[in-house]
Amino acid sequence: MIKTFIIVAQTADGFIAKNSGHEATWTSKEDKKRFVEITKRAGVMIMGLNTFNTFPSPLPGRLHIVYSPDEEASKNNISGVVEYTKDTPADLIKKLEDRGFTEVAICGGTTIYTMFMKSGLVETIYLTTEPKLFGKGMGIFNEDLDVNLELIESNTTESGTTFVEYNIVK
Repeated sequence: MIKTFIIVAQTADGFIAKNSGHEATWTSKEDKKRFVEITKRAGVMIMGLNTFNTFPSPLPGRLHIVYSPDEEASKNNISGVVEYTKDTPADLIKKLEDRGFTEVAICGGTTIYTMFMKSGLVETIYLTTEPKLFGKGMGIFNEDLDVNLELIESNTTESGTTFVEYNIVK
């Protein structure tokens, strides 16, 4: 069975970005290192088009699956590097499992996090909280949820970045 997890960084006041085009350059070097380690281990990252567009280029060593409403997007597929989809979460995860992947990183943004959380497929959340405030912005989810979490691990760096790993209680 493929392990599906969310990986996300937020400010201390609970925002993942100021707006849909806000690059994740605001997170700490410790968060970036953790993101690379975890997503490379998974080998595949799922994200929305806005999130993908905040990257200067595809990240090496990982397949990027990008949800796009654009009918023409699949013409931009680079097999094994960037692939566009409109599949349901369940169909996509099944296809990735059939391709031999054992872990899948859900990398945002808000709409994609919500879609996968509501699908019931997410098992784990890797949450980084940075010692930063935006005051307003985009939260992790954009719909009501009622999900219980089990703390697996938590640690804080000297600079105040907190890493938490939660399992979803089914």
